[in-house]
Amino acid sequence: MAASSSADVKIPKSPVVILMIGMAGSGKSTLMHRMVVRLSKHKKVYTVNLDPAVRNLAYPVNIDIRDSVNYKEVMKHFGLGPNGAIMTSLNLFATKFDQVLNILNKRAENLDVVLIDTPGQIEVFNWSASGQIICDALAVSYPTIVCYVVDTARCVKPVTFMSNMLYACSILYKTKLPFIVSFNKIDVISHDFLKEWMEDFEKLGDALSRETSYVASLSKSMSLAMEEFYRNLRSVGVSAVTGAGGEDFEKAIQEACTEFQESYVPFLVEQRRDLEEKRKASVEEQMKTFERGLDRAKATNKRGRDTDLDQLGEDVQNLSIEERDYMMDCMD
Repeated sequence: MAASSSADVKIPKSPVVILMIGMAGSGKSTLMHRMVVRLSKHKKVYTVNLDPAVRNLAYPVNIDIRDSVNYKEVMKHFGLGPNGAIMTSLNLFATKFDQVLNILNKRAENLDVVLIDTPGQIEVFNWSASGQIICDALAVSYPTIVCYVVDTARCVKPVTFMSNMLYACSILYKTKLPFIVSFNKIDVISHDFLKEWMEDFEKLGDALSRETSYVASLSKSMSLAMEEFYRNLRSVGVSAVTGAGGEDFEKAIQEACTEFQESYVPFLVEQRRDLEEKRKASVEEQMKTFERGLDRAKATNKRGRDTDLDQLGEDVQNLSIEERDYMMDCMD
């Protein structure tokens, strides 16, 4: 059968996929809950949790990584720390992400929005192979937007603000997708001063000049270079607790969707085959990395747990991603 040309490939306009990325404590999962509550009133919402170490979630989950990968078992058998175990678990889940796409494809006609929660250790999602695998898989299938959640209260110091913006810049560069910065917790402190710093680098420079640390000096020298980044950056203020800014958030999503269709779809359709081949190569490499890690664990195993490690390897090979039976009705 002849391969279809890029012109035959279409990326539908719905459902819209929103990747929620944010540092631990930024209120990302709480914002997920707030958006589920708000959007479910007039849209059909679907949720995916990619954090293998989270204990409790305030929102109903349709697909949960914890149902497929046991984070604590991975940590124990491979002798990893928490972050290493989260990364390994997410990498393993990403190798089977086609199963997630198959589930979404079955539900797509009846969905408007897919919200995806990610680990608070943003470097785990953003810089590991799994992040790229998941982003590429979603972007060539549905309109995909990245939402970077920032703790406004923690950005009072200009140095911390610059650190967050550098993270935002790196995530935008890595994902190459429409981007929204959500300044969360505006019920605690207004984000107006952050907007001023983004719109007028001289005000940010004045704030940095009152700092005396080396990092402040470095940040000041970078502020001018970041001006171009800020100019095209879409940002909103929200409160995951009170729901303030929800309307602005929805408007930003609509703008990002338009940007995706106009600026990203032509490129993605053209490069779809290359992206798919690159993703398959990454999946194969992740499986090889897992197998090498399994071999090392067996070689250093002194407690006779080879049987457990063999079982873990078999479980990964046969990893099946299941859908939870949740109805996403309007929530109080």
